[in-house]
Amino acid sequence: MTEKTSYAVSDITDRAQWQPDILGAGYEQRTLALGPDPDGEGDAVATLVRYTPGADAAEATEPTVLYVHGFTDYFFQRHLAEHFAERGHRFYALDLRKCGRSLREGQTPHYVTDLALYDAELDESARIIAQETDAPLLIVAHSTGGLITALWLDRLNRKSGTVASGIVGLVLNSPWLDLQGPAYYRSVGTPIINAVGRVRAMVALPGSEIRTYGDSLHHTVSGEWDYNLDWKPLSGFPVRLGWLRAIRAGHAQLHRGLDVGVPSLILRSRVTRFMREYGPSADVADVVLDVRQIQRWAGCIGDRTNIVPVDGARHDVFLSSERPRAQAFTELDNWLSWLAGYRAATDSPEAGA
Repeated sequence: MTEKTSYAVSDITDRAQWQPDILGAGYEQRTLALGPDPDGEGDAVATLVRYTPGADAAEATEPTVLYVHGFTDYFFQRHLAEHFAERGHRFYALDLRKCGRSLREGQTPHYVTDLALYDAELDESARIIAQETDAPLLIVAHSTGGLITALWLDRLNRKSGTVASGIVGLVLNSPWLDLQGPAYYRSVGTPIINAVGRVRAMVALPGSEIRTYGDSLHHTVSGEWDYNLDWKPLSGFPVRLGWLRAIRAGHAQLHRGLDVGVPSLILRSRVTRFMREYGPSADVADVVLDVRQIQRWAGCIGDRTNIVPVDGARHDVFLSSERPRAQAFTELDNWLSWLAGYRAATDSPEAGA
């Protein structure tokens, strides 16, 4: 007699929700329904992507990765997923509400009026990943995603404890920790953003659409990367004042000090070059954020932080040219090895004693 395998109804439903992803073989996605958008743009959804390499892939023995993108961005970095998989990590990525795969007709790309709204999809992604992998979770985030995830982990740590929730580390790739530009943007400019963003939230910040970074990345111009230009346009999406108001509130909270509850690695370029038009120097610098601000505020994330400048890196250090990209991966691998040792030492009976 053949033994029947018993599955819970919820397990069958969860498996059925995974569908082939646009990235092709080995990638799947599932839609996370988030209910009515608090900002009044229909029903909000997020999209969780997972990488499922073939049977000859390395055994998944390391913490599972959840990757979160930045502004004018979505997950398309196959090489990042494959690097983690080769190290023995399962890999998931989240397209936040109104971003990339999650953008629906009639919605304003990336628009939210409170960064805490993202907790819903982050919590649900962590729940699904825990259910599927039963492994610790490593958060990896880029740019605006770095701000969003740091705030989320701080709230989670205060509520139930980050480590108790199964999260063991945080990797931030050029996190957005302050408003770049002249000092008056951060002094008199912020109250103006708050006031106007409250009553005219959809007004776009003049001059915010610059294609220098896009021209540096995309293969049709000068870069080596291919991605969906509807989801990541070369000149970026307009910066809406209601959204920027939420960002500045997040910056202020971070500057008062967070406690993410786990060690973090912060990777950044060594230099910033703000340029309104593309030139070769855009390929070896951060043309989006001021790296001095990353250095200044990284300590406000809390717990143990390791900040590493990468020579010749772009804003997304893992989309840099070959040499700095290799250095970034080496720094990542070295820190992950340190994290494994740190976790082993702090989990040992001697450490407890």
